[in-house]
Amino acid sequence: MTAMLELRQVSRSYGEGPTLVQALIDVDLAVRAGELVAVMGASGSGKSTLLTIAGTLEDPTSGSVVVAGTDVSAMSRNDRARLRRRSIGYVFQAFNLLAGLTAAENVALPLELDGTRSGVAQRAARAVLGELGLGDRAEHYPDELSGGESQRVAIARAIVGERRLVLADEPTGALDSVNGESVMRMLRAACKEGVAGVVVTHEAQLASWADRIVFVRDGRIVDHTPPRPGAESLLAPSPRP
Repeated sequence: MTAMLELRQVSRSYGEGPTLVQALIDVDLAVRAGELVAVMGASGSGKSTLLTIAGTLEDPTSGSVVVAGTDVSAMSRNDRARLRRRSIGYVFQAFNLLAGLTAAENVALPLELDGTRSGVAQRAARAVLGELGLGDRAEHYPDELSGGESQRVAIARAIVGERRLVLADEPTGALDSVNGESVMRMLRAACKEGVAGVVVTHEAQLASWADRIVFVRDGRIVDHTPPRPGAESLLAPSPRP
């Protein structure tokens, strides 16, 4: 099946000289349509940087990012923004909900920005909220929602419409185990419809929902594997000289 996302020899560094930090080093990753990939690694290993680059929110220092067959570096800023609205759903750790909009309005916003009529967008938003158990919270504002409810609203916004790539940074961090599994079930269902999904998580039980687990250590991908005993050792930082 066609790769929806490709990272080709992607590196990302910050600062220079003695303050140089290499967040990613020569990362190669391909995610096919219909595939759910979990990314695991210790804090500071480069997981979140990998996601922001994959989502075109940040440029790599070197290497290339290809989404749906198009090299992102060749796109204008407006074309990248259009790609994010239409094809990429992103779940941020901080949710990034707009305080002045209701839950339904937050979820419908990407569709409306892309030209979908308000009524159609609102119906799609309410349908997704209902699937996540938030049908009765659609008219509530973010400050009226719990942390777990806000997180599910952010997930609903990421998967609404015809997204082709969904990127989620610790999407179950504020949820209990039952709601966490419902979120992973939603992501799996989206992938069955042809979406490519990448989820950063530190929870092995939730990572087991993925087709493949990618382990990141010190900015490098060190293994691609299904869950297996002892794999957690790959998360440990490399010994320092």
